[in-house]
Amino acid sequence: MLKRLFDLTGALLALALLWPLLLAIALAVRLDSPGPALFRQERVGRHGRPFRIHKFRTMAADAPARGLPLTVGADPRITRVGAWLRRTRLDELPQFLDILRGDMSLVGPRPEVPRYVALYPPALRDRVLAVRPGLTDPASLQFIDEAALLAAAADPEREYVDVILPRKLALAADYAERATLTGDLCVLWRTLRRLAGR
Repeated sequence: MLKRLFDLTGALLALALLWPLLLAIALAVRLDSPGPALFRQERVGRHGRPFRIHKFRTMAADAPARGLPLTVGADPRITRVGAWLRRTRLDELPQFLDILRGDMSLVGPRPEVPRYVALYPPALRDRVLAVRPGLTDPASLQFIDEAALLAAAADPEREYVDVILPRKLALAADYAERATLTGDLCVLWRTLRRLAGR
């Protein structure tokens, strides 16, 4: 209950303070390339319930039909504005709406697409999906340059499935078992510091 109140307060405050930036980003996305300002994609949420995540669109509108649900290095599907949004992580700001709706939390394991959730080991799946997915978490900080790591691999999807995903799941399961409000504040602070440096 306290975590949900924390999420609602944080999301409302962020939207109240950032709405001019959100409008400016939406306009920039629309002017940069054809298509909507927002991108919606199915992700797997708490207890395995699917939901539609919201982001600012960073790729060409037809990107889902042109490749994997992974971003590899300088992906040619990424737009000019999209490259900047991804580097600064500002494309994630619309997820404050998902937090208000109760689909997400400020801090929690990042929500994955069904394609990769299907590969979760059963024991880890139950632990990771026991909590609401989040805007940031320890795994997000450790793999903040995931696209570059995948670009260096001969088979990016195999690298993700065999190497990166298991490490992310271990961190997510550890978070789910040890989550505290103090810990969440620390993760948020570390995230803001990392993003400010970018």
